[in-house]
Amino acid sequence: MKFRLKTLAIGAALAFGALSAYAADPIKIGSILSVTGPAAFLGDPELKTLQLYVEELNKKGGVLGRQLQLVHYDDGSDANKANGFAKRLIDDDKVDILIGGTTTGSTMSVVPLAEKANIPFISLAGAVVIVEPVKKWVFKTPHTDRMAAEKVFEDMKKHSITKVALLSETSGFGQSGKKETEGVAAKYGITLVANETYGPKDTDISPQLTKIKNAPGVQAVFVFGLGQGPAIVTKNYKQLGITLPLYQSHGVASDDFLKLAGPAAEGVRLPSPAQLISGKLAANDPQKPVVAAYELAYKTRYKQDVSTFGGYAYDGLMIAVDAIKRAGGTDKAKVRDAIEATKAYVGSSGNVTMSPTDHMGLDLTSFRMLEIKGGDWTISN
Repeated sequence: MKFRLKTLAIGAALAFGALSAYAADPIKIGSILSVTGPAAFLGDPELKTLQLYVEELNKKGGVLGRQLQLVHYDDGSDANKANGFAKRLIDDDKVDILIGGTTTGSTMSVVPLAEKANIPFISLAGAVVIVEPVKKWVFKTPHTDRMAAEKVFEDMKKHSITKVALLSETSGFGQSGKKETEGVAAKYGITLVANETYGPKDTDISPQLTKIKNAPGVQAVFVFGLGQGPAIVTKNYKQLGITLPLYQSHGVASDDFLKLAGPAAEGVRLPSPAQLISGKLAANDPQKPVVAAYELAYKTRYKQDVSTFGGYAYDGLMIAVDAIKRAGGTDKAKVRDAIEATKAYVGSSGNVTMSPTDHMGLDLTSFRMLEIKGGDWTISN
């Protein structure tokens, strides 16, 4: 009898130990980011943001009593590497969710893998093709390139600008932006009287700008790109003495752009999330406490300025964590459904409400039109 009781006690202890070990299994967040390469000034703050908030959440007990574990790889701004790392995260690291894809190219190389593996994937890239058409397992946090074009054209219309030169990068983001800009121009009464492109590694874009400068009737120039290219365009613009209004996309919404472009950026206008102007938002703006808290936490930790790109990572992680909580665990199908059911989440990018037909959940009002004045961001009139 004693032997039997002892055996039962040992069995119970082993079972309890197994359950405890299971309960303590970390929630694995897989991430592929462009921490180096041409898109580094996007990917670096994204990684730092994920690291910062994973640590903060773990200090508070984790999520559902489980610690978060960030498993991340740097794709070097190379879409092929992103694909390989995604396979590793899914097959070898056995992550519960994917957050990343700094660029459109990297994101789109991961999309088929996420769809095949039935794993939720929250992208941090801009192109509309990521979520249109809707893909069951894929979501995104930034505004789309189409929305950027529409916000810029809204502003141009307000200033009676109807003839525009488009200069776009030959990257995935730039070419998607070119397509979307061409697609919505007529809706706003805009005629594209010049249409030039440049490569993401080009160091001088004066030839294209010279063509634009000599094009008849041009009233403003709209640049669609990310990384260092738009800063080079802005400097070349100034060097060539072009005085027409210069618009950029949200692909430059970072203080790094101010540093790279320098005084040449004076007067540049662009659409951006609220993150860059947290101190200038009205006291009753629902985003103000969110973006201000993120800015304080990031600056305190890294002694660096925030960017909208880090904000996209913040939103991606918080949307994922909220979905895991509502799903009651990491069952991938339940987490996917919970992400899709996200309602009135106030984040860095805006007020997010997703649905089966909208895997981004932002509208045009969540974009702010900014102008660079005195080397700083201001809300444009």
